[in-house]
Amino acid sequence: MTLPVAEFAARARTLRLLVLDVDGVLTDGRIVLDGGEADVKAFHTQDGLGITLARAAGLQVAFLTGRSSRAVARRAAELHVDHVFQGRPDKGRALDELCAAAGVEPSHVAAMGDDWIDLPMLLRAGLSACPADAVPEVRERCDFVAERKGGRGAVRQFVDALLEARGQRGMLLARYLAGEGPAASAQPADGAEQ
Repeated sequence: MTLPVAEFAARARTLRLLVLDVDGVLTDGRIVLDGGEADVKAFHTQDGLGITLARAAGLQVAFLTGRSSRAVARRAAELHVDHVFQGRPDKGRALDELCAAAGVEPSHVAAMGDDWIDLPMLLRAGLSACPADAVPEVRERCDFVAERKGGRGAVRQFVDALLEARGQRGMLLARYLAGEGPAASAQPADGAEQ
């Protein structure tokens, strides 16, 4: 399912929190074990900038993952992610806790996931999204299906669509063109609710 443009824009303007699954969304879903206790994850730089842009647009950002990994904690710290919930396969309950911690209602949350474990989170969120290679049961229930795969820029594509709908994409691009980069909590050009 994909939302009509007007409805997508209306929901996007009310968002206050972006929640992202990790494996299969921020990564390509593969888990590489190093032979010790660590795992290796590859993150896409465009997704990283998308997260930076979301934060500059006034959204809180959260990682919500069923696994625990030092690599996830490190990436979250690098990107100044506001909330990190690891080791939480109970994503519906975890989203409720995350909303309480962030001070937002689920209707003001955009969430992106790729597999059955993410469905409780996606179905509670005000706006749901998935990468192109999400399982069919997720793709058919999401409001936005990216053309790009998980770990290959799907998050950036979703963030770009949100920023466009909120009237903020052009303003943020102009800052980069001027050599300024993003500024925290950029106000939307159309006065959208934060």
